[in-house]
Amino acid sequence: MARGQRDQQQDPADWVTRTADLALRHAEKVNGGTLPDLVTCASGISPSGPIHLGNLREFLTVHFVAEEIRRRGIDVRHLHSWDDYDRFRKVPAGVDTAWNEHIGRPLSAVPDPTGEFANWGERYKAPLRAALVEMGCDMVEVSQTEMYRAGTYREQILTAIRKRGEIESVMARFRTKKTADPVEEGESTAEEDTGHGASEDLARFPYKPYCRGCGRDTVTLTSYDDETTDLAYTCDVCGDSHVTNVATQDEGKLVWKVDWPMRWTFEGVHFEPGGVDHASPGSSYTVGKEIVGPIFGGTAPSFVGYSFVGVAGMPKMSSSKGGVPTAAEALRILEAPILRWLYARRQPKQAFNVDFGQEVLRLYDEWDALTKKAAIPEKRDAAVLAWERASATSSAGTLPTPAVVVPFRMLSSVADVTAGSREITARTVGASEADLEPRLSKAATWITAYVDPEERTTVRETPDAERLGSLSEQESLWIGLLVKRLAAAYEAADQIDALTTLIYGVPKLGRGLTLDDAPTDEVKADQKAFFRLLYALLVDAERGPRLPTLFAALGHDKVRSLLVP
Repeated sequence: MARGQRDQQQDPADWVTRTADLALRHAEKVNGGTLPDLVTCASGISPSGPIHLGNLREFLTVHFVAEEIRRRGIDVRHLHSWDDYDRFRKVPAGVDTAWNEHIGRPLSAVPDPTGEFANWGERYKAPLRAALVEMGCDMVEVSQTEMYRAGTYREQILTAIRKRGEIESVMARFRTKKTADPVEEGESTAEEDTGHGASEDLARFPYKPYCRGCGRDTVTLTSYDDETTDLAYTCDVCGDSHVTNVATQDEGKLVWKVDWPMRWTFEGVHFEPGGVDHASPGSSYTVGKEIVGPIFGGTAPSFVGYSFVGVAGMPKMSSSKGGVPTAAEALRILEAPILRWLYARRQPKQAFNVDFGQEVLRLYDEWDALTKKAAIPEKRDAAVLAWERASATSSAGTLPTPAVVVPFRMLSSVADVTAGSREITARTVGASEADLEPRLSKAATWITAYVDPEERTTVRETPDAERLGSLSEQESLWIGLLVKRLAAAYEAADQIDALTTLIYGVPKLGRGLTLDDAPTDEVKADQKAFFRLLYALLVDAERGPRLPTLFAALGHDKVRSLLVP
């Protein structure tokens, strides 16, 4: 491929094109100067708990880069590894403490507490798979349990064991540089705890078996025979001693910092991102770069580090702790393109929060404005390009958006007043339910399930007789003028527009002006007082949804019943 096709002139904010360029240069270099027949972009994650919005960045970073490479007519795959052969490290909150007995076993060997899924790992893969389908993300999945148990990596394991001295030299060199940083999330600590007091030669052994007796990795290695490849160990928990033959039996796995570079070579990975912690001194990517060539004869992939994604008002997310927002949770209130856009529009190293609160309203407004901009060809820039990447995929095509775009804040306001009724909401805004989906359902879900009940609107059941009985002369005039013209506004072709004109116009009429006259300073002051009065009479609050929207949602009969004693 010609360099001119590859190095496109793009805004620096377009990180996807830049990252794809680097990945393709790397693929050419490791393939002797020409692109390989298949470019591999890889992701990987340990399904130890809910796969949260921080984890989602692992998938979407690879997805966007692979999509850009595919757009250029190059054969590419998004290869995803489920690290379900990793150890079960701790029991999260809310799970029976009896599951402590499974600590140290592979995630794929731990039962699902609900009994709904085959094992612990599958429990957390399922909702993420469904979310990725909704977002149009296509990937080739690999289970590391299946790969290891099938003996797929036997040759690579034997190579690592044979060259364990070289591996330890690299490990030791980086160990002296170890910082006080916490262990990378999802990373096995096997390098540090293998051995449990075994001889110095075995304490840093690159391969760790799961106990044949109890299935845990809580073992102390006692001997290894290079000629027979017999590895002996004693389990620290059950006390059993066993011998596993590494060349013929598949009962363990490589420690993480050896496992990752092994897979780079085995799968021919050209690009793979990771959390920024994976690229810090002494962490898995930096160590892996030093191991992959001398040990496995491969090359580290092109790499980009990404920062964390949080949720407003919450600390850094951790899968193992549970109770963290997932992609499936976010898709309850965000259209799939919008959730994708949150990741596409930001540089990978830019940390950000997803706000499930009032920020959702602003987010939808911003998206709708960008959608209008994207319809104007001459305004195409990096922001529009991010919108395009978010809106469609090569496998799913254009992702679902409403046929009739009504502002999310209006839909949610109406849903607020109607207790989430999609039927009444659709009728109020003058469109069919089908034309408003998927936004209609997401607005109803957001207002009923995510907005604090104290911030919800509660419509009065009966008129406030006391307040209506104490209206001032001016207030009585306003209510009279409003009620007199109310039916006509409800019957207008554009009901919302007619109600807006009337509600804002009543104070004008009260000052002897017409509905079309510009408001004077006195009228503006009257409007504020009038609006406060209406909120008090209708919803017993100082403020609430936009009054025209509130009126439309309540309907003529309900509004009149609350305003006329």
